[in-house]
Amino acid sequence: MSHVFKGLGLEYYGHMEYAQEKQVAIAAVVAAAKLCEQVRNNCRAAVIQKQDRSPVTIADFGAQALICQAIAATFCQDSIVGEESAAMLRQPEMAPQLQKVTQQVKNLLPNATTDAVLDWIDRGTGQVSDRYWTLDPIDGTKGFVRGDQYAIALALIEDGAIKLGVMACPALSLHRPPPEADQGVVFVAVQGTGATQISLKTGKTQPIRVAHPKVLENLRVIESVELDHGNPALQRAIAQTVGISAPPLSMDSQAKYGVVASGQAALYMRLRWASEPEYQENIWDHAAGAIVVQEAGGRVTDMDGKPLDFSTGIKLTQNRGIVASNGVLHEAVVEALQKVDK
Repeated sequence: MSHVFKGLGLEYYGHMEYAQEKQVAIAAVVAAAKLCEQVRNNCRAAVIQKQDRSPVTIADFGAQALICQAIAATFCQDSIVGEESAAMLRQPEMAPQLQKVTQQVKNLLPNATTDAVLDWIDRGTGQVSDRYWTLDPIDGTKGFVRGDQYAIALALIEDGAIKLGVMACPALSLHRPPPEADQGVVFVAVQGTGATQISLKTGKTQPIRVAHPKVLENLRVIESVELDHGNPALQRAIAQTVGISAPPLSMDSQAKYGVVASGQAALYMRLRWASEPEYQENIWDHAAGAIVVQEAGGRVTDMDGKPLDFSTGIKLTQNRGIVASNGVLHEAVVEALQKVDK
């Protein structure tokens, strides 16, 4: 798949730990970003409703097929725990959509067949194990369809801890105002080596760091566009308690983690949902973003200050909510939460 990202400056360097995993993950996520943007720009991204009433598009399926194929080709023993499965596409009435998915994948992998695409998608229905990848082929499908932010998020987990995260945000610019030529970024983090961002347009790579507490214009909280995801009223109250008075930023998807990691915001909270108090977070909605923030110098825990535990299944059953910060604010946020939410 190297032709997909040729010229982006993603060459393989050295023999550091997880170097091959990093190379494969970047290439796969960049390819998936290309597919998603082709779908969004060149054809109508019709929304299909899954049984749980959540939305999915042909781009979700195509992105999962590309990424699972790439991982399986190099790390054939690794389990992949993705958001999608091919069960819906295997139904006879879904044949037109399956053909569209196959064509989008063939644009990047010319030898792809319908049967192969189905099998690649289902490669992402693996189980949590001692070593596995977790994948959200499009995090923020509503944002993707709406023309706003979305993320393609891939992470490698070993023994319940995140070792590698790669997250493409094709519509995100980290400059204000955002020049169109600079739109599109890939965030990359490997445990213990820091975090970087790669421009999808130019291939330029640079390290990223969380916001310094004295840079007041970046002392902001970022929250989900979907106001029923979390507890916006409590989140905003906590932000004010720890000294953040600026209006919150709203954004779809794990792109929010990238904004915190790159210093454009200082705090992201996704607390226990007011609308669904028993809701438990999916692993693929947080793994890649969490390691990017942590390796950029920030902290990510649950609302009790506990590390996120990715060893128990597809849900973060041992955690309540999410707090991602620049690190400096973290203890104050957790302390404030303990006083108001038991």
